[in-house]
Amino acid sequence: MFPRLRSALSAVLIVLASLLAPCATLAGWAMHGPADTDRYVAAMAPLADDPDVRDAAADRLGAGFAGFVDGAAAGPVNGTVRLFVRDAARSFTRTEAFHEGWDAANRTVHAAVLRALRDDDAAGRAVTADLAPVTERVRDRLAEDHVPFARRIPVRHIAVTVLPAHEADRLRKGYHVLDVAALWLPLAAVVFAVTGITVAACRRRAVTAAGIGTALGGALLALCVLVGRRLTVAELPGPVDGPAAGAVYDALTQTLRTASWLLVALGLTVALASWLVGRHRRAPRRRSPDRPAAEPGPARPTRTRL
Repeated sequence: MFPRLRSALSAVLIVLASLLAPCATLAGWAMHGPADTDRYVAAMAPLADDPDVRDAAADRLGAGFAGFVDGAAAGPVNGTVRLFVRDAARSFTRTEAFHEGWDAANRTVHAAVLRALRDDDAAGRAVTADLAPVTERVRDRLAEDHVPFARRIPVRHIAVTVLPAHEADRLRKGYHVLDVAALWLPLAAVVFAVTGITVAACRRRAVTAAGIGTALGGALLALCVLVGRRLTVAELPGPVDGPAAGAVYDALTQTLRTASWLLVALGLTVALASWLVGRHRRAPRRRSPDRPAAEPGPARPTRTRL
């Protein structure tokens, strides 16, 4: 194969490997990060101490309780009662019962969504979750803390809609695509990179190019995560608290951001190592100063023909 053709083929394969590296990282993160219930709950657990998340949860709890009182009473409650409910809700978000309820709610909702995404027979149906176990856990925790009338909190089995049917169907298709991509994209990226280095006319330069391409792919992935955060928060409906949604997004994408910067570090390390090896090989070998130069020997007598 001609050197130019080998170089062109190597460049195409390395570019493909560089483009597939961030896509493979994204697919692997999606399948082994947010798609894993235990890791999802562990990532969301620290948010129970985030001030923005607690304020948003307190506002929702206070509004829900005020609406319940409005429906039960003869007329709307006054401002004093609403202020008391809001302060009580904010105080509740600082208790251990709120932390346990937060973890239980995240686990229940995530398990329901994941079960619906993996079930092909659930097409056309909305994703619902029964939050009765969450209420029961919070009630037991409040009772352990000797909160008055905690045992009287009713536990009702109410199916709460988590995702409407059309959004669940769209996410199900995307989940199946990610399931396949998480397996084949990393393998394809490695095969393209190794093949591109093997067929290259200058393998050292190919290794350097592959390292730089990997670093650029990791930087592109980090940029996409940043842009995705802004778009996600900007497209949320009005009642949703922006800072709280940003905190949730940051918690979910923390491992993805780490993986993207690991790609950058790995690529730059490989490129730098390849460049240093090439420079060391091109450096001229100097004679050791301890070894004396070889002295010219005596001239041999020349024979003359008669």
